[in-house]
Amino acid sequence: MKWLIPGLWLAAILYGHYRGKVRLSWARVFLDHSVLLAPVNAFMVLTSRVPTSPYVATREFPELQKLQDNWEIIRDEALRMQELRRIKAAENNDDIGFNSFFKYGWKRFYLKWYDARHPSAEELCPRTVAILKTIPTIKAAMFAELPDGGQLNKHRDPFSGSLRYHLGLATPNDDRCYIEVDGQPYSWRDGEGVVFDETYIHEAHNRSGANRVILFCDVERPLKWRWAEAFNHWFGRVVMSAASSPNDSGDKTGAINRLTHLHHQFDLKRKQFKAWNRTVYKTVKWALVVVVVGAFVWL
Repeated sequence: MKWLIPGLWLAAILYGHYRGKVRLSWARVFLDHSVLLAPVNAFMVLTSRVPTSPYVATREFPELQKLQDNWEIIRDEALRMQELRRIKAAENNDDIGFNSFFKYGWKRFYLKWYDARHPSAEELCPRTVAILKTIPTIKAAMFAELPDGGQLNKHRDPFSGSLRYHLGLATPNDDRCYIEVDGQPYSWRDGEGVVFDETYIHEAHNRSGANRVILFCDVERPLKWRWAEAFNHWFGRVVMSAASSPNDSGDKTGAINRLTHLHHQFDLKRKQFKAWNRTVYKTVKWALVVVVVGAFVWL
């Protein structure tokens, strides 16, 4: 019996790894943060009521049509936030979910994050927030900017209880500004929406010479059974809400992000260690992984 839990966990990790055509290296597979949620993610995918392909047709989510119908209203508020320079990187290392994106030029302004309130968004973007409130399946939303020359390297997001929706607001309308999900490219266009599964390996690039601003949403994945959906609701409310990051001091900072200052200090030390001797760094890292896994199996 002691092998049952680690065996199921390993099976879930391998299931996630082999789902798509594009895969990370084995080193990244076992050290990636998505490993922690591998059993939850496998459960969400296996009970999904919509196709589990890299891209999912927007017709599977008819409620999102309201966003597309009002895209110019949303765009105007996004451009206002851009003009005020409110679409920006986190200033206090308090956005653990996206900290690694900021160094490549990506920026954001939160409109909603699960059960955490963002009064700044309610004040500055009232029309967009009002529209979002009429669509309860949207669990998180933000304006996301990717300037010319910006990029997001290959990665997978940690939680498959949602799917990602992008709505083009002020884009280059150019194939050189694109996202690639499991090797399949999509170029943003003003007023057009796309849904994809962010737990497939994906990357984004802007080589167009112009800026790109989109509405970025996490939409709850429809599941086959009510009890499964109830679990998804609970997990989002308790775990995902804890990853809330503020636009400014008046917004809620989740428990996870309140610890990110310590994480940031640790990460600086880790990078210094890695720069000192990469071979020793890798040896120590894998030794720690073996010790943790061994201790878990022993218990």
